[in-house]
Amino acid sequence: MKRMRSTSPGLALFLLTAIGTIGFVDRIVVNALVEPLKAEFDLNDAQIGLLGFAYAALNITLGVVIARLAESRRRLTFTAIGTFLWSLAATASGLVTGWYQLLAMRIAVGVGEAVGLPANQSVVADYYPPQRRASAMSVLLLAPPVGAFIGLAGGGYIAEIWGWRWAFIVTGIPGLLLAALVWVFVAEPGRGTHDVQGDDSVPAIKVVLRRLWNVASARHLVFGSSLAALMGFGLLAFMPALLSRRFGLSTGEAGLTTALMATVPAALAIGLGGFVADRLAPKFPRVYGWLPGISLLLSFPVYGFAVTRDELWQVIALIMFSTLLQFNYLGLTTGTVANLVHHRSRATVNALTNVLGGLAGGIGPLMIGAGSDRLLATGYDTGTALALSMAICSAIYLWAGAHYLFAARTIAGDLADVREGRI
Repeated sequence: MKRMRSTSPGLALFLLTAIGTIGFVDRIVVNALVEPLKAEFDLNDAQIGLLGFAYAALNITLGVVIARLAESRRRLTFTAIGTFLWSLAATASGLVTGWYQLLAMRIAVGVGEAVGLPANQSVVADYYPPQRRASAMSVLLLAPPVGAFIGLAGGGYIAEIWGWRWAFIVTGIPGLLLAALVWVFVAEPGRGTHDVQGDDSVPAIKVVLRRLWNVASARHLVFGSSLAALMGFGLLAFMPALLSRRFGLSTGEAGLTTALMATVPAALAIGLGGFVADRLAPKFPRVYGWLPGISLLLSFPVYGFAVTRDELWQVIALIMFSTLLQFNYLGLTTGTVANLVHHRSRATVNALTNVLGGLAGGIGPLMIGAGSDRLLATGYDTGTALALSMAICSAIYLWAGAHYLFAARTIAGDLADVREGRI
């Protein structure tokens, strides 16, 4: 088996990106199925939001436990096993007969992803040197927008043609194949190969937490990205429903439109964000904070204005522009944080940031759904209530952007301290 495993960074990045993509497909496909699921199980918007929280419920805690194990064991074993497990759960979501069974399957998907995903960024970080990490991480983090496109567009049309159950089944199967491919063909990279070598022991979790907190730029990057994730997941969760309620689009049309206007610009933003930051950083290291910070500050007025328009073409155009601003933080944040922490703590740091991001990603849909239900009770129609809830909640982007601007103040010095071994 070991003889078949390749040490090619490109192969590892490709397969891990594919696994991340399928993971996001299995996470996001439920968003394309909001209206069919509401009709099938007689749900309200808060219950739909709870599906996102159900995914995060065990994912955020189990992920830390798995990450700690992965710091001293073969990380790609966890990747293969976790991918296989969540793919089974995702496929089984199409076989449920009740609301609580569906909730349980979404929890199971979250558990599988908690096993399969936390170590992947650590693996990529060990395959690529610091000056290329933001770019490599930007490729790895193309998984969310590409996965969202497949999940929303593909899931929506499969549901329209064959029913919502087949949407879960068809999108769950590819992960089984990918689990086998990464197990057979990808070699585990050496730890810290491209980093300043010091103590190679695994830091205690309290040491990891202390470093994240004490390194000001890392602290603000983590908080800023978590708040941005809160809104990103929350807003995306209800976009197909918004298009159906306000403009009469079918399930397939709403899923495809959401995929085109949200995920394509997001992929462009993530890829360009890391690339541009890595090119400018040698002269302007503060770009790692300034670029996402300014973009997120601008996201609030653009997005809030977009979702309250009465013309579909205006909504589409403005959301596409807003998405370019909303998601360029992803790759460059992950790469920068990896450069700021000990090479034996990267899986743990990824899992810890996923705790915050997972909580945020679960709270976001729940918050928007609850806001929509409350506005509906005051007399607004379902489409207007949802649009207003999304617009109001998007103000959180201001908070996220502020953290990135604070990170920019110290990031140059913090990166220099790491390079020179002072921290």
